[in-house]
Amino acid sequence: MSDSLKIINQGSITSPKGFSAGASFAGINKHSPYKLDTAILYSSAPCTTRAIYTTNKVKAAPVLLCQKRLPSPCIRALVVNSGIANACTGESGLLDAYKLTEIVSTKFDLKPDEVLSMSTGVIGKRIPVNTVEKTLLDIKLDDNGGHLFARAIMTTDTRPKEIAVKVESSAGSYTIAGAAKGAGMIAPDMATTLCFITTDASIEDDALKSSLANAGCNSFNMITVDGDTSTNDTLMVMANGMAGNRVIKKGSMDYRLFKEALMRACVFLAKCVASDGEGATRLITVSVSGAFNLKDARMAAKTIAGSNLVKSAIHGADPNWGRIISAAGRSRARMDENITSLKIGGIPLWKNGNILEFDLNRVRSAMMQSEVTIELDLNIGNSMATAWGCDLSEEYVTINSEYTT
Repeated sequence: MSDSLKIINQGSITSPKGFSAGASFAGINKHSPYKLDTAILYSSAPCTTRAIYTTNKVKAAPVLLCQKRLPSPCIRALVVNSGIANACTGESGLLDAYKLTEIVSTKFDLKPDEVLSMSTGVIGKRIPVNTVEKTLLDIKLDDNGGHLFARAIMTTDTRPKEIAVKVESSAGSYTIAGAAKGAGMIAPDMATTLCFITTDASIEDDALKSSLANAGCNSFNMITVDGDTSTNDTLMVMANGMAGNRVIKKGSMDYRLFKEALMRACVFLAKCVASDGEGATRLITVSVSGAFNLKDARMAAKTIAGSNLVKSAIHGADPNWGRIISAAGRSRARMDENITSLKIGGIPLWKNGNILEFDLNRVRSAMMQSEVTIELDLNIGNSMATAWGCDLSEEYVTINSEYTT
């Protein structure tokens, strides 16, 4: 990491200046290990806010609400619930999403369009607005409430996912922080499952937009757990400018540093999501180099990381490396097996289409680590990409065969 970027120990989404949060339990998320399912994120100054969303043709009500209200230079609050996705709920569900923003706007004396709503959980259920309203009215905000926020948005996650990065630059210092949730229904075609980023940096809207697009493409858009894209996927960034730094403009050195910091935060959170996949025991990191172009590199990396045969082999620490080559071959990336090489855990197995001698037990040992690395060199061009996934276990089937019952 650049010397200008420092991870804040025990940082959270409320680490940037002016942000506070709180959470409580409305009883709508039976999976919550912390008995939290309703949260509010608040900024004491208006936020320039951008988001990218699921490409699923079925979009949840809160996604539709955010698409209507964003982009915006005046967002002040976000209300999030877990346990119920508020997806496939028709006009009634959309009214419920708007009602939640009205409750929060009244609570903080804001305009309704200064508040956003987001949901995650079971599809096809309406939010019990009256129950959630009572919970929202009881929530108390705190500058250190970011940890509660990260816990409240969890569904089948086994642990909260959060980060805060301090950035020192010639333009002044500022902080970028985030919280994400996700463990299943993850193969995003745009960005993520749910991820919320806050920053106190002062940044122009166009620079924020392009930075977010870059971060999404290189982080959340490169993870897969099970090949399914959710109805609620959203990656959102809120910038309130309270750090007082020189305004970050697109194309400047300040912009390049901000873009790097945002991407580092998103990559960290994306890897947390992949490693916490439902039933997962191992994180899979697939690095493809030597691709004809970036599109090919991404296709090959994501196809390998998402292959059920590869995921199963890694779960069993079975060095069946032919599955990796086969997955790359069907990815539609340009490939010539006679010049392609493969390593697992840094151990060369196949080079220029030829089988190499290797110690089977050493490879098995590498595949038993908490993170298993796969390196594929297509040796055609100069492009590279990395994707992240997880192994496929019996526990994944158990979780998803009992989710609503």
